Amino acid sequence: ILVTNLDFHDEQKRRNLNGTLHELLRMNIVPIINTNDAVVPPPEPNSDLQGVNVISVKDNDSLAARLAVEMKTDLLIVLSDVEGLFDSPPGSDDAKLIDIFYPGDQQSVTFGTKSRVGMGGMEAKVKAALWALQGGTSVVIANGTHPKISGHVITDIVEGKKVGTFFSEVKPAGPTVEQQGEMARAGGRTLSALQPEQRAEIIYRLADLLTDQREEILLANKKDLEEAENKGRLALPLLKRLSLSTSKLNSLAIGLRQIAASSQDSVGRVIRRTRIAKDLDLEQVTVPIGVLLVIFESRPDCLPQVSALAIASGNGLLLKGGKEATHSNQILHHLTQEALSIHGIKDAVQLVNTREEVEDLCRLDKLIDLIIPRGSSQLVRNIQKAAKGIPVMGHSEGICHVYVDTDASVEKVTRIIRDSKCEYPAACNALETLLIHRDLLRTPLFDQIIDMLRVEQVKIHAGPKFASYLTFSPSEVKSLRTEYGDLECCIEVVDSVQEAVEHIHKYGSSHTDVIITENEKTAEFFLQHVDSACVFWNASTRFSDGYRFGLGAEVGISTSRIHARGPVGIEGLLTTKWLLRGDNHVVSDFSEPGSMKYLHESLPLPQRNSN
Repeated sequence: ILVTNLDFHDEQKRRNLNGTLHELLRMNIVPIINTNDAVVPPPEPNSDLQGVNVISVKDNDSLAARLAVEMKTDLLIVLSDVEGLFDSPPGSDDAKLIDIFYPGDQQSVTFGTKSRVGMGGMEAKVKAALWALQGGTSVVIANGTHPKISGHVITDIVEGKKVGTFFSEVKPAGPTVEQQGEMARAGGRTLSALQPEQRAEIIYRLADLLTDQREEILLANKKDLEEAENKGRLALPLLKRLSLSTSKLNSLAIGLRQIAASSQDSVGRVIRRTRIAKDLDLEQVTVPIGVLLVIFESRPDCLPQVSALAIASGNGLLLKGGKEATHSNQILHHLTQEALSIHGIKDAVQLVNTREEVEDLCRLDKLIDLIIPRGSSQLVRNIQKAAKGIPVMGHSEGICHVYVDTDASVEKVTRIIRDSKCEYPAACNALETLLIHRDLLRTPLFDQIIDMLRVEQVKIHAGPKFASYLTFSPSEVKSLRTEYGDLECCIEVVDSVQEAVEHIHKYGSSHTDVIITENEKTAEFFLQHVDSACVFWNASTRFSDGYRFGLGAEVGISTSRIHARGPVGIEGLLTTKWLLRGDNHVVSDFSEPGSMKYLHESLPLPQRNSN
């Protein structure tokens, strides 16, 4: 359809155009509109964009804006050859993509030259977008040449994904998540430059606030619990995770004080010293990772734990909690910032309150250095899938095994199994598969195990081999790789400790696995050969926890093999850098005719703080 300015300025022609477009759309025909260059009069100087009812159609941008308002369009997508609107010309060193642009923000943008394609540059697109926005149409400017999300830029935008620059008339009260990321980066760098005792002082202060402000915290938590119960959306295990109590807050405070006490010698610790050559000394020292994004569900007690670990390790922190714990998270974050304020760095820990989707957060690769998910296996899998270019630390599943050997103690077996399965069945370190040596079938010990599980109302599923031994058996498992997260477990039979190890390697998730036996040789075989983050002998799987390990708390349990593994405390939130101190050294002095030789001597490490 070819149009000119007259089609918008003449009332009868406007009605004809409107009727034509609506009729085509009703017939499922997509109209393509362009200006009729052969007969279009030249645009009137300086007349375009002067008010809602007047716009001179002189390029595709102004044409699109005019049509959008004329048709009362919900959304106008303006496609460009760049990702969206930047605050300075794209490609310049400090150019930043503006995610949301508001009328009145024009002064904060520096426009460059016109686009390589088409007549209008970005300035023309912004003017057209603001004109359409004023006329009641939402606008997104995005890249139509290299969609960065699913490859379908239009459907991505329509589905509400964070693509390009969104034009909005409503400016939120708080900072954007991008601004929060920058604040966390700057705050984290200031935090890492503090003395160790200053970082510890902040954590001690937070621990005190958790007990001093107990009534306010529990009142906020009560609101969350009431809202969750009224909506009826949370299962009982999740409600239990959401709930705070005086004893939980006291335990939190104790854990935070442990972190403070153990953090004195974490950042800046020298772990290697080498004399490269005369007067050329190299050190490897611990440093923070940078900015952490921790996404957690239901558990508000996670917020002060993770905050304390980030503070102790000098990392900036972005926190994204579940909306079911909004009130609890807000007060706990407020207290964290109050503690940070004693050294003027409250911005180091940020709580993301905007309606930011997790997928969108996972794409902020220039702001975030590590993502740590705390929640269901489905949440972890979703984040691992969504994260593009940002490492994710965590475990997607907690399929933990307990193997009962022929030499197991009758007194220990039922206690350890009961604790592993029933103490907190929703936890990632709860027992999911019970492996029993074949020789124990139809023995009093086996009967005791089954009776105990029945008393605890644990639903039993039979593995294929176990089912083959029984005339009447429980339902056979659909998969031996199942995390139940409830009072359910699978029982399977193995012929030896070697077969138990093989089963764990085949069906486990490298989280936590246990052997119950009095035979030390068998136990050591199991401990050495099971390739999981945590491997225990005669102890409950539930010990796999940062607090119980004496780490004070954990940001999560990692089953990855790179960097940190198992419960991750302060050490897992540090990386290293190399410091080389020389005196006019150059590499050419070490070449064949040069005067210098490499020594590569190991030097003693400085004494660590014994406190």
